[in-house]
Amino acid sequence: MEGTAEPVVYQKLLLWEPSLESEEEEKEEEEETSEALVPNPWRPQDSSGNEAGGLPGTWARLVAALLLLAVGCSLAVRQLQHQGSPTESLGSAAPPPGGHSHGPGVYHHGAIISPAATCSHLGRELLVAGGNVVDAGVGGALCLAVVHPHATGLGAMFWGLFHNSSSGNSTALTPGPAQTLAPGVALPAALPTLHLLHARFGRLPWPRLLVGPTTLAQEGFLVDTPLARALAARGTKGLCPLLCHPDGTPLGAGARATNPQLAAVLRRAALAPTSDFAEDALLSLLVRDLGLEVPSAGPRPTLEPAQQLPMAQGILFTTPSPSAGPELLALLEAALWSGAPSPDPCPPVMQTAVSPESSTLATVDSSGSVLLLTSSLSGSFDSAYLSPGTGVLLSNTTAKSTATAWACPLILRGSLDDTEANVLGLVASGSPEMARAMTHTILSHLAEPQTQAQHQHQGQQEATEQPSTCGQGTLLQVAAYAEHAHVSSVPHGCPYQGI
Repeated sequence: MEGTAEPVVYQKLLLWEPSLESEEEEKEEEEETSEALVPNPWRPQDSSGNEAGGLPGTWARLVAALLLLAVGCSLAVRQLQHQGSPTESLGSAAPPPGGHSHGPGVYHHGAIISPAATCSHLGRELLVAGGNVVDAGVGGALCLAVVHPHATGLGAMFWGLFHNSSSGNSTALTPGPAQTLAPGVALPAALPTLHLLHARFGRLPWPRLLVGPTTLAQEGFLVDTPLARALAARGTKGLCPLLCHPDGTPLGAGARATNPQLAAVLRRAALAPTSDFAEDALLSLLVRDLGLEVPSAGPRPTLEPAQQLPMAQGILFTTPSPSAGPELLALLEAALWSGAPSPDPCPPVMQTAVSPESSTLATVDSSGSVLLLTSSLSGSFDSAYLSPGTGVLLSNTTAKSTATAWACPLILRGSLDDTEANVLGLVASGSPEMARAMTHTILSHLAEPQTQAQHQHQGQQEATEQPSTCGQGTLLQVAAYAEHAHVSSVPHGCPYQGI
């Protein structure tokens, strides 16, 4: 444990110059005693004014100056050692204000976990700037739209679940029914959906959230392992030149990609005062690309009270139909009433042969506010139609599609009668197996709630495991317990950042 730092007192030092040396020597000859530059009142001094056993005159001043220089260098090195690395893969935290440390994934104030280290770091920057979990989550989602075009993007469909610790209410973000823009192409709704969420619950100005994603799109980002694997499996047809080398081969992990057209769209969206204008920032360019007329206004994204299931241990919240949330609540209720887990806790709507490509992220603060976001394309790179004027990969999810079964974020708020009531959030990407994992995790938590020490112990165990790729088939877990924020993933490997 580090001790409390004492204040550092600085004293102005005069730089040595040859022209001053003779003046100093004359001054010393005139004076009977020489006073040390930094006297120590607790050490005895001899009759000449020097410390006993010390060095007189110019040498004493030189030694004192060197000591001050050494102390300054030591403080500088210490400061650098305490700064977090922006590319840290498993997370970083600011030095704890109380002087004590925690295991991996445990933070004093807030945290974000996502499939991309770059986006987790961007979310942390928004928290440090004074943003709340909604600011960090929306900024992280826009970042993923840039760096993970195989799984999400401005053409994806977004669902969200937000728990406000101040009011105790949970709100569902719904995208509305998918609308067709052109045959095989859905009307993009990501920008108006995220803008709506931020306008209601965000704290930072909307343009601030788009600074990081715009910079990544304009100046470039490094292709990470999930994107490189998706490119290798899918091929580059329809994706060049955005994600290709000049010879047409796909970019590999570590290669730099840019998307200046997308950066221009994000700059336009940053100026949007409402969700309708945010949608128009992209739509007006798309219809020109496709040679279409602007479609008539259809159903809009909405914010509505979350579906809930009251229990003795607290309340479960999730998103409404047509997401898989209501089916999961029904199965959990049946399991709780029977006293045993359901033998098949996967809703029929999720029993699909092919799961859509999806992306998730989660943010939490120590007070218990939680945001879970999940977005999806109907397949890897989806329609593979890259709009040349916008740099956006469009989705082919249409109104007839039932691919919203991947959306089933869950939040458990502990009983208000419990003075240490905790909040647990779960969000998964992708498959019936992950729905089973979510159900099992909730039932296990209800059967034996974890203490803070157990959270830390699990985090330490995860840190020793071999990291896996974070993406499809990953369960993100966030929790607020004992005034701390906790983040983790199953399997281990999703990058997180916190303060």
